[in-house]
Amino acid sequence: VYGLGADATRSPAVKGIYTAKGRPSDNPLIVHVSDLTMLRKYLTPANITGTSAQDEDPIPEIYRPLIARFWPGPITILLRNPTPSRLAPEVTAGLPTFGCRMPASPLARTLIALADAPLAAPSANAATRPSPTAAGHVQHDLNGRIELILDGGSCAVGVESTVVDGLSDPPAVLRPGGVSIEQLRGVP
Repeated sequence: VYGLGADATRSPAVKGIYTAKGRPSDNPLIVHVSDLTMLRKYLTPANITGTSAQDEDPIPEIYRPLIARFWPGPITILLRNPTPSRLAPEVTAGLPTFGCRMPASPLARTLIALADAPLAAPSANAATRPSPTAAGHVQHDLNGRIELILDGGSCAVGVESTVVDGLSDPPAVLRPGGVSIEQLRGVP
């Protein structure tokens, strides 16, 4: 679905999402990255710069098969937020974790890469309205509350991302979406 994006590292930008959507600020936002290099950066504490060849990959092992199979695509994974975090605190709504995904849309990934920052991006609709699958839906729903709409055409999936918590034991699906339970079960 269409997303309402803001720089996930800037508090004023993230607060603008909550205002535009009329969304409660205790409802965390999903962080969107352009590639795995960007994801790794935001899984590393803000006071650590660079990595060496022997550093362990900060992406939890349990997610690697899901990432290989479904990214870019409609699956969100729950990750631990490092301390100190590079993300604006409003993104996580005070939780020690954050949801992250790599969108399938080449337009969205290009925008994120050009911004050189992850985007906090819930669906681009008012909190009580259906998720938009076309730019016209966004215009109708958020007219006057946002500055710009990037029209990428109609969405191929039309439902939100599946949210997976691989940090819990056993792992859990927190929200069904674009990747089915059967598809998830087919991944080691």
